[in-house]
Amino acid sequence: MKFPFFPALLALFASFAMAFAPLSIAEPRPELALGARAPLADQALKNVDGALMSLAQSKGEKGLLVVFSCNTCPFVVGNGEKSEGWEGRYNDIAKFAARNGVNMVLVNSNEAKRGGDDSFDAMVRHAAEQRYSMPYLLDEKHLLADAFGATKTPHVFLFDASLNLVYRGAIDDNVSRAKEVKEHYLRNALTQLAKGAPVAKPETPAMGCSIKRQ
Repeated sequence: MKFPFFPALLALFASFAMAFAPLSIAEPRPELALGARAPLADQALKNVDGALMSLAQSKGEKGLLVVFSCNTCPFVVGNGEKSEGWEGRYNDIAKFAARNGVNMVLVNSNEAKRGGDDSFDAMVRHAAEQRYSMPYLLDEKHLLADAFGATKTPHVFLFDASLNLVYRGAIDDNVSRAKEVKEHYLRNALTQLAKGAPVAKPETPAMGCSIKRQ
């Protein structure tokens, strides 16, 4: 006996299965929505000094700046004479943020390169060489990057005192030359946040290398 409705029924079950299937761990969620609270804020992350710390613990009086970064991307470390990279501005940004009541952390989510350039030991050496003044945190299995929807190095997320997102995107408009920057996206957002004003430009496209998840 034939049951002509079975193919349609199977197709319906398949569509439900696809709709409710979990996202692959290799696929980041969409970028965290503006106004959303920082996900995994209580997740313990290992700093290059060996201490465990969470985003909630890292927050300053006025907020927290999270920058997804790494050890090798040319957008971070530069590319010789062609580009300075953004990393050389990290310490100045951290000082500027601190003056505005905001603490800064760097996060390395390059799980696919843990056996080499982005191993924890390499992170420790890199932080020392660059004299990082902020924590540099290991994001094991890129859980934090996935929860944030972070896709680039660097990728910036700025949160207020309640850990609600007020800015996401790029540091400024010129990765090659700090002296030629025309729009200081992040600094402007930090200044406005510290004053209690809405961030006038709350999002810009993140520019950088892809986070190496696999």
